[in-house]
Amino acid sequence: MKGLSIKVNIANRVYPLTVKPEEEESIRKAVKAINEMIKEFEQNYAVKDTQDLLAMCALQFGSQSFDLENKAKGVDFEAVESIKRIAELVEQNI
Repeated sequence: MKGLSIKVNIANRVYPLTVKPEEEESIRKAVKAINEMIKEFEQNYAVKDTQDLLAMCALQFGSQSFDLENKAKGVDFEAVESIKRIAELVEQNI
């Protein structure tokens, strides 16, 4: 499979990438979200250093990722417990 060559602009810097065609949309959405977050941090915190802005973005996205991961684990645990209770009820009533 051949990769798709694209260029993305993050914090006014262009990065050439080779991505799978099915990943292009997600990559572009991520770039847009990063640039929007950078703009928001610049406005709300008066931070101008690009390195600091990118670090703040990384921290924000990392935190969101861990929150989603923990929520997903909790949902799976609850579903497993529910299935166990249903199985026990079925066994008791057979």
